[in-house]
Amino acid sequence: MLNKVPGVTLIFWVIKIMSTTVGETGADYLAVHVGLGATVTGLLMASFLIVALIAQLRMQRYIPWIYWLTVVLVSVVGTQITDALTDRLEISLYVSTAVFALILAAIFAVWYAVERTLSIQTIVTTRRELFYWAAILSTFALGTAAGDLATEALGLGFNVGVVAFAALIASIAAAYALGTNAVLTFWLAYILTRPLGASFGDLLSQAREYGGLGFGTIHTSLVFLAVIVALVAWISFEDGRTHKAAAYLGE
Repeated sequence: MLNKVPGVTLIFWVIKIMSTTVGETGADYLAVHVGLGATVTGLLMASFLIVALIAQLRMQRYIPWIYWLTVVLVSVVGTQITDALTDRLEISLYVSTAVFALILAAIFAVWYAVERTLSIQTIVTTRRELFYWAAILSTFALGTAAGDLATEALGLGFNVGVVAFAALIASIAAAYALGTNAVLTFWLAYILTRPLGASFGDLLSQAREYGGLGFGTIHTSLVFLAVIVALVAWISFEDGRTHKAAAYLGE
């Protein structure tokens, strides 16, 4: 197989942050405003994720729309896992954050022990891809718990949360520019984009009396989905041109 993961570019991070925002607002919209409830929404999104993940695993190379559809669905499901633990089982955000951090650490430990690398530039076997998606789902669940812990339990609020997480990501980018390990900085930034996107989504969608801007979950979700679709369509077009050129040149 060719590498199944896109290159880490500015567009990659933009779509990643927007997908986390959609995960936060989309799950709330389906469960509350559509009236499906948390259980039905969770089962529905988990089913969609399984179908998308199977399609992703069957591909022999990176297909932009399949990959990013899977990421969006992972975002929704990761959000719902944390919300179910917090809202329905009343598990403390301190506990869920710690547990998800340990789960992610365990996945990374086993992944590295088996493959001797955590680089996303070498996702060229099905086994490595399974490790990758297990880690991605854990980062979304961990990011949701950590973001809720910071903005709700610790009382930072949406505004301060956005600034704080953006500042942390900026510091990681600076560390990368100064020569810090690329794999380490990538995964740290990937984890932190989840609470950044969630805080940003809550800031846009929540009512003004709760500290938000009051745009609502449906409008926020639709706008961000539209941007994601437009960017993925453009990436797919460029990807198609690249492969046609490579085929023409006999590569």
